[in-house]
Amino acid sequence: MPKVELYTTPVCPYCVRAKRLLTRKGVAFTEINVMGDDEKRQEMIARAGGRTTVPQIFINSMHVGGCDDLHELDYDGKLDPLLAAGA
Repeated sequence: MPKVELYTTPVCPYCVRAKRLLTRKGVAFTEINVMGDDEKRQEMIARAGGRTTVPQIFINSMHVGGCDDLHELDYDGKLDPLLAAGA
């Protein structure tokens, strides 16, 4: 099973969309809530190469970007192979 991590906040509609796509694909993920947690937010920014928006998504420790990036990978047919690589 791939290791999927999402840095999110509870009020982010893009986070909801990203989680919905992963759930629809049957992928388990770890959600890391950065709202009000400066330490986790700094961890996210460091791992995401300076990106400060949520969600920030990692698959098998590889940064894939945000919600739009995740959906683009899916649209291009690249998400399923990426998820399968960690299986």
